Amino acid sequence: MTVPAAPVRRRLPGDWWWDVGPAAVLLLLCWVGTGAAARNQGLPQPGVSAYALAGVAAVSLLLRRRFPLVTLAVCGAAISAYLLLGNPFGPVLFTGPVAAYAVATRVPWRTAAVAGAVFVLVTALPHALDSDAGGWVPRLAWVVGWAAVVAAPPAIGAALLARRSAEAGVRAEQARRAVSEERLAIAREVHDGVGHGLAVIALQSGVALHVLDRDPARARELLTAIQATSRESLDGLRAELLRFRDPAAPAGSPALRPTPGLADLPALLDRMRAGGLVLHARLDDCPGVPAEVGAAAHRIVQEALTNVLRHAGGTPAWVTVRCTEGHLLVEVRDHGPGPAGGAPAGLGIPGMRERAAAVGGRLETGVEDGFVVRAELPIRERTP
Repeated sequence: MTVPAAPVRRRLPGDWWWDVGPAAVLLLLCWVGTGAAARNQGLPQPGVSAYALAGVAAVSLLLRRRFPLVTLAVCGAAISAYLLLGNPFGPVLFTGPVAAYAVATRVPWRTAAVAGAVFVLVTALPHALDSDAGGWVPRLAWVVGWAAVVAAPPAIGAALLARRSAEAGVRAEQARRAVSEERLAIAREVHDGVGHGLAVIALQSGVALHVLDRDPARARELLTAIQATSRESLDGLRAELLRFRDPAAPAGSPALRPTPGLADLPALLDRMRAGGLVLHARLDDCPGVPAEVGAAAHRIVQEALTNVLRHAGGTPAWVTVRCTEGHLLVEVRDHGPGPAGGAPAGLGIPGMRERAAAVGGRLETGVEDGFVVRAELPIRERTP
């Protein structure tokens, strides 16, 4: 897994403190603490070169966020030269982990690992080769300890960066999923609304052509119905397209179009009958049905009747909407073969199943002396 570099962001007025502050603190610590470190270790008072090299290592941290690799290189060279001159182990060593942390959190991890290894080698080599520092065991122990000290802050920084990257990936995936679900919902609305409207228009126009010569009044009535159906379908299509411009607007937003429900079913059935479809209906009065359940029931009946027009060959259809204890039962039945009778697969039945599942219900289809669509939708509030 590649740990990405931290994203570049616009520098804010207060960012200068994060450049200057740590470097200034370490510079002061180096200048004040180097002499004390020499006295504690029984060494002579360090010369000007020791303070100068410690100052270079601290000042290089000013560039750690813009040029982390340059900072690590300068800091490593200054520490190595400081130790080669026999100066005491002092605050200058604190600058190493800070520079290594900057590299680990700003460059790819492979580059950071190589740079960190080179840094440890360069800074540990003077003491490791110093025969006056004791046997090889204490020198090896110092090298291992120094490597651990240098590696710990970068490891923590890389872990934090990997965690942020993973969290950002999860958020991006959730955003992509939300966009995909929204597009699917819009496609389903367009399919149901426009597809139903075109099916009704096709039926009504066919009947109008059939009766045009012998019954002009009936043809005019059908043409009026076609005009109303086409206008309603266009309004629905316009409402869904507006959601692309304003994704925050919920489906059926009052600013776009009211959400259809159980109260709109009689008008839907009348429109189908006006086109010549023979319909028998039983619509119970079901007060207190949640709006989303009523909308799902309306869309299921609408899509099922659209399938009747497409596949049932003009046979009668029966629509039943009943209330039971805690459920709304929706059934649409006809005497045709239905989509399962050799018709090509489409989006209608999967869309109806998705609508039922979205409100916690279920939908079944099958052949029972014709084709039947049966849905069971809960009308009680679901517990989260």
